[in-house]
Amino acid sequence: MANQNTNPVTEAELQRIRELHAEGKGRNEISRLTGRSLRTISVHAAKMGLSFDRTMTEEATRARKADLEERRVILAEALQGDAEQLTEQLWQPTKVFRIGGAANKYTEKQLDEPPSDAKKDLMAAAGIAIEKSLKLVPLEREDLEGLAAVDQWLRGMMPGGE
Repeated sequence: MANQNTNPVTEAELQRIRELHAEGKGRNEISRLTGRSLRTISVHAAKMGLSFDRTMTEEATRARKADLEERRVILAEALQGDAEQLTEQLWQPTKVFRIGGAANKYTEKQLDEPPSDAKKDLMAAAGIAIEKSLKLVPLEREDLEGLAAVDQWLRGMMPGGE
C-alpha cells in the first residue's frame, strides 16, 4: 500500500514558505508559523531550491541572545532599585497595626522607624533582590578586586583588624 499524505501542502502554503524564507525566517520558525512539520518544510524547501543558510540562523541566535542579555540587565536594574527602596524603608517612619482581641479590634501606631522584626524582613528582602540582581548581571573581575580592597581596608579599620 502506498504512503499517501492525507493533508497535502497547498500552493498557497508553498507560496507562504517562499515568502517566509525570503524574509530570512529559519526552518523552525517557518514550521511554527505554518503549522507544518520540520520535515515537510525541509522537503518542500529543497524541492523549491531553497536552502537555510546557517549564517542567518547564527545571526538570529546572536540577536536573540543579545535581546535576552538586555532584558536581564533591565531586570537586574529593577531588582537593584527594589533593594534600594527596601533599605530606605529601614529608617522611615512607619505605621504598625494589629487586629486582635476578643472583638477583633484594629489598633495602629505610628513609629519613627520600623520595629526590629520588620527591619529584619526588609533586609532579607533587599538581600534577595541584590542576590538575584547579581546572578542576572554578575560583577566583573575588576569590580570584585575593588571590593576585596574595600573589605581589606574595612578590616584594618576595625578594632583587632589586620
